[in-house]
Amino acid sequence: MANYVLVHGAWHAGADLQGVASHIQAIGHDVHTPTVKGNGPHDSKMVGLSEAIESIVQYLEETASEDIILVGHSSGGMIITGVADRSPHRIRRLAYWNAYVPNDGESIQDMTSPQVVAAIEALAAERVDGSVMLPFPLFREAFINDGDLETAQKAYKMLNPQPMQTFRDKIRLSTNPADMNVGKSYINCTEDTVASHSYPWHPRLSEKLGLFRLVQIPGSHEIGFTHPDRIARAIIEAGRD
Repeated sequence: MANYVLVHGAWHAGADLQGVASHIQAIGHDVHTPTVKGNGPHDSKMVGLSEAIESIVQYLEETASEDIILVGHSSGGMIITGVADRSPHRIRRLAYWNAYVPNDGESIQDMTSPQVVAAIEALAAERVDGSVMLPFPLFREAFINDGDLETAQKAYKMLNPQPMQTFRDKIRLSTNPADMNVGKSYINCTEDTVASHSYPWHPRLSEKLGLFRLVQIPGSHEIGFTHPDRIARAIIEAGRD
């Protein structure tokens, strides 16, 4: 059986992935769903990308986790890339789930369309604590477009303000993902419109992995809420030997 660590994306916390984790655990695998520093409901929002990455490095050290299939959703791709660069001996495979794939010196904003960057910066300007929050209409249409209204409303209530600096900070890597000596997979949900289909997750970002396994399934960016069983199967397929 394998050891999975699922790293959530922006506006989320580890508890949001429990529905997905339960399906993977039911098959007999070990699954951990830590919360990235800055993403807890009571965390300071003055957190940068390096601190966020280091929080998961420390989590793996504290739990003595090894031979890990490290899965990153969305902005979690930044986290897992940084963790693999800092603690390569702990990682068996990286799995990017509609996630950012950065090379050294790139930020999330560098890999996001200018229109979306401007919209997120405008939302951040409305807050004074260093965070940014999604308005429900944007979440409903772009993030969870394959769910009914009730599911979308329940999911939205679970979101937390995101530290804005984690979007702006440029990652520092000694090795780019394509050159990392570890297995790599990319899971692409084909109805995900958070990255518009003219500026897509795959193949625009996935091809930066070099040699990788592609797993494609129908679903939105928030398939973890709408079809947790489906994304759990995809994660298992992405993580297999």
